[in-house]
Amino acid sequence: MKSKTFLLPFFLVFVSALSCQMANNQKVNNWAVAIHGGAGAMIPDDYSQEEVAEYEAELTTALNIGITILKDGGSSLDAVEQVVRYLEDCPLFNAGRGAVFTNDGKNELDAAIMFGKDLTAGAVAGVGDIKNPISAARRVMENSPHVLMVGKGASLFASQNGIEIVDSSYFYTEKSYQALQRALERAKKMGTVGCVALDIEGNLSAATSTGGMTNKRYGRVGDVPIIGAGTYANNSTCAISATGHGEFFIRYTVAHDISALMEYKGLSLDMAADEVVQRKLVEVGGEGGIIAVDKWGNVHLSFNSLGMFRAFATENGERGVGIF
Repeated sequence: MKSKTFLLPFFLVFVSALSCQMANNQKVNNWAVAIHGGAGAMIPDDYSQEEVAEYEAELTTALNIGITILKDGGSSLDAVEQVVRYLEDCPLFNAGRGAVFTNDGKNELDAAIMFGKDLTAGAVAGVGDIKNPISAARRVMENSPHVLMVGKGASLFASQNGIEIVDSSYFYTEKSYQALQRALERAKKMGTVGCVALDIEGNLSAATSTGGMTNKRYGRVGDVPIIGAGTYANNSTCAISATGHGEFFIRYTVAHDISALMEYKGLSLDMAADEVVQRKLVEVGGEGGIIAVDKWGNVHLSFNSLGMFRAFATENGERGVGIF
C-alpha cells in the first residue's frame, strides 16, 4: 500500500524539529490546531482545479475558526466543536449536511468529543435528525452521566437540551445520493471530519463527526463515536481524531494506542502515530489516517491512504492545507 505521511515538504523538517524539542520537555507552541475532512483513494486526476480550490477554501475557513478561538485565549473544547460544526454544515464533507446514504437511503450520523483535562467524553451514534451531531455529543458529555447515546434516545436527549433538530431531507445532497447509487454496484468507503486542538491553558481536545460508510446497513456504527478508537484526548499525551475504515480503527483502538505508546513507551508523537498508522494498520490492511497534537504543541498528520483532506496551524506561524 502506498504511504503518505506529511502535508508539505517543509512539514517533514517542521515535525522533526518539534520532535527533537519535545525530547527536552519543552513547550514549542502554546496553542495548535489540526483538522481533517476524510481520507481515501484521492488522486489529483479525479479533481478539477476548481474542486481542489473549493476544498482548500473550506478547510482554510474551518481552520481559521479554530485559530481565532485559540489565539483569543479560548478553550480547545470550544475550538474543536466550532470547527467540526462548520465542517458538518459544509456539504463537501461526509458529516452533517453532506452525510452519505445508508443502503436503505437514509442518513445515520455519528460524532464524539473528548476533553483531555479530565478525560470526559460524549458521543452520539445512528442519529438522522440532529443538525450538528458534534454539539449533541458535547451535551451528552456535559449534561448527562453517560458517554454514548444512540438513535431515537440520542435525538430526544438532544432536543431536550437545546440542540437543533431538522427534517431528514436537510441531509440530502445529490452528490451523496449518486454515491449511494454507485456503491450499490460496488462497495465504497467514505471519510469523516475532525479537529484536535491545544489551548493556552494546556488543555487538549478532540472532536470527530461522520456520516459513516456509503451503503452501510444493519445499524452499523464505526469508530468515530467509540472513545479510544476514532477519538481520544488526554492532557498527559495527545489529542487524536481519526478517519478511514472504522472497523480496523475499532479493532486496533488506534487513537488510544497512539496515546499509550507515548505514555508507556515514551515515544514522541510522530513516532507513536506512525507506528500505528504506517505499520500496524498497513500490516492488516487498515486504510486511513489521523490528525494529532500533543501536550507540547507538536502537530502530526499521518495517513496510509492516497490522500487526506487536512490542515493545521500553530502559534509560531506554521500552517498548511493539503489533499493529496
